[in-house]
Amino acid sequence: MGAIRPAQGRTLALMQVSGGLQSFNAVKQMRVLGRWMRMATIPNQSSVARAQDEFDGTGRMRPSSYYDRIVDVMEELFRFTLLTRDLSGFLADRHSERKETAAKPEARLRLKAAT
Repeated sequence: MGAIRPAQGRTLALMQVSGGLQSFNAVKQMRVLGRWMRMATIPNQSSVARAQDEFDGTGRMRPSSYYDRIVDVMEELFRFTLLTRDLSGFLADRHSERKETAAKPEARLRLKAAT
């Protein structure tokens, strides 16, 4: 869709599960990719180490500090989404995209459909 990325203006939360020691390298790189895709990435993130020990036999997560952190991340995702929902077009707007849209009438229709 030209310079328009399908995910731009959306809100991004990052979490990871790990079978061993915690490693935030993957989460850090995903944060970089989210910014490159012009997504509003929330500041909070979570990681669950030894994830295989954190779930019961029915697949539900046991109450723990990991569970509490995941709930915190999801609450923040919800709040950021509410705060930025009506502003996503404004926050993801770029001069180069406006210039391209003005030059091509069919691009103007794609931009309008994407927002």
